[in-house]
Amino acid sequence: MSTVEDTDKIDAIGIDKSTGNMILKIFDHLDWSDEPRHLYLLQEKLNGYIRFVESQEIYSAYPAAKDKELAVSIDFANALSADAACFIDTASQVLQEAGLTLSFTVDSVEPQA
Repeated sequence: MSTVEDTDKIDAIGIDKSTGNMILKIFDHLDWSDEPRHLYLLQEKLNGYIRFVESQEIYSAYPAAKDKELAVSIDFANALSADAACFIDTASQVLQEAGLTLSFTVDSVEPQA
């Protein structure tokens, strides 16, 4: 299984049965002890997901994505630092401009939008 460290790979993709949205997952198992590296990896991973969508590659790799709302969902293993929370806010705006929504969960905590 790929994770946030595999910046050139899509960790998981599928259709959310409750919303019908195409979800691109990121699995982030890292702690925040090396926050600059962690944020860099997360940024590179999100940039890769944006490229995957903007290049239209998503539609050739996953034809079921056509006519679906596209969303990125990050599963964090550890609570976000203050800087990470700011990063997520900014990333959410950037992703919206690319036509994607962003949500995340921390461990088994309820989803955040």
